Amino acid sequence: MNYPDHIEIGYSLVLDCHTSHIAVKLTEILTDIDRCSGKELEKEAKFLKNGDAGMIKIIPTKPMVVETFSEYPTLGRFAVRDMS
Repeated sequence: MNYPDHIEIGYSLVLDCHTSHIAVKLTEILTDIDRCSGKELEKEAKFLKNGDAGMIKIIPTKPMVVETFSEYPTLGRFAVRDMS
């Protein structure tokens, strides 16, 4: 994902999942991950810089339904993007 400079807890994003486009809030950065090796670099990172990869927790601002990728591959895909 490309975003300005860095993102941190509280950052607002848009989750695109099949036909839904829902605003979400970044509530936790679980880990910063090396994009090439997949190794964990830092647990509970404070922010992710542009170009970083990580595992994050997001909370939608309103209810939504999401299917699991293993059961419905076409409905289980999603993208997270900047609000602008």
